[in-house]
Amino acid sequence: IIGSGIFISPKGVLEHSGSVGLALFVWVLGGGVTALGSLCYAELGVAIPKSGGDYAYVTEIFGGLAGSSVRWATRIQDIFTGGKLLALSLIIGKGFVQIFQGHFEELRPSNAFDFWMTPSVGHLALAFLQGSFAFSGWNFLNYVTEELVDPRKNLPRAIVISIPLVTSVYTFTNIAYFTAMSPQELLASNAVAVTFGEKLLGYFSWVMPVSVALSTFGGINGYLFTSSRLCFSGAREGHLPSLLAMIHVRRCTPIPALLVCCGATAVIMLVGDTYTLINYVSFINYLCYGVTVLGLLVLRWRRPALHRPIKVNLLVPVAYLVFWAFLLVFSFISEPVVCGVGVTIVLTGVPVFFLGVFWRSKPKCVHRLTESVTRWGQELCFVVYPQGAPEEEENGPCQPSPLPATDKALKTQ
Repeated sequence: IIGSGIFISPKGVLEHSGSVGLALFVWVLGGGVTALGSLCYAELGVAIPKSGGDYAYVTEIFGGLAGSSVRWATRIQDIFTGGKLLALSLIIGKGFVQIFQGHFEELRPSNAFDFWMTPSVGHLALAFLQGSFAFSGWNFLNYVTEELVDPRKNLPRAIVISIPLVTSVYTFTNIAYFTAMSPQELLASNAVAVTFGEKLLGYFSWVMPVSVALSTFGGINGYLFTSSRLCFSGAREGHLPSLLAMIHVRRCTPIPALLVCCGATAVIMLVGDTYTLINYVSFINYLCYGVTVLGLLVLRWRRPALHRPIKVNLLVPVAYLVFWAFLLVFSFISEPVVCGVGVTIVLTGVPVFFLGVFWRSKPKCVHRLTESVTRWGQELCFVVYPQGAPEEEENGPCQPSPLPATDKALKTQ
């Protein structure tokens, strides 16, 4: 979960909140809403133990509409998670020292709730969108459910440990920021942690930009590790090109899907303004979260006898959906252009679906072109179709399924 968000989002949250006290409330409530969503995903994750996250659940519930290895990715993630927590612990520790020395003027109730603007409901919705960017990643384990060891036990355990921990770390980190900076100084900063380090750490201020870079790298590693499985799952169901459903013959990783995720990330980075990009991403994310949580209610109705090792109270998904509706409606009212672009990005998938999936009687030239591109991709990435859901072995190749003609040619080469 912890990536670049906690070093960037505090500015966006404060800008739309209008006061220090309300900004801190947004961070705490954001963690609470994330906890509600993660509980819903825990039920879905153990009831439908498929990789692919939102896509896998929506496909299963509503019906089908016609790089790094696992071990190395998790090892890298463990190392950088430790580093990120150490960096944030340094900020929090320094913040407590500031408080004990009496530097907490901005945190006194009379100052904390001294609004320099009166936030509207739309402003509050945008503040939550900015904060939710820092919490994004809470559902990433659901994208690799098939690769988890004992997901029925470890998926909910990871959620129960991580969400309260991250919420506490984020809240105390923001408190620490306000012991060193006034709201005006924080709003003027493009990298809050770097400004904090420059003011309080002196010679060791270099630690903060390094920590931000390492934290961002750790976040990207987690994104690539999990989101590539989304493309892999979609291709396996026939909703994306078959090349994306192939894995490396020895490493067992979905190399083509990883490359697609990297390419998509590079395109998205062309958006100039960071906070506009955060609104794009957060709006689209929440749109997907809500549809998935709605699917939990549909699944309860359609398949009441389904074995559910975890079964949350119905008030949990209902409460989440109420907040979801509030967030999307008022965000759209406040930023219709930004949110409209987000919806447009999602809707670009509709014509692609009809051309690529729904239209089955394609000309032979299209099939020949597709086969040529697939073969070229296989030769470039050295990938084949997996047999079922392969498990990575320390030494030795994956077990490929019976190969089509293009795969046999690749294997011969």
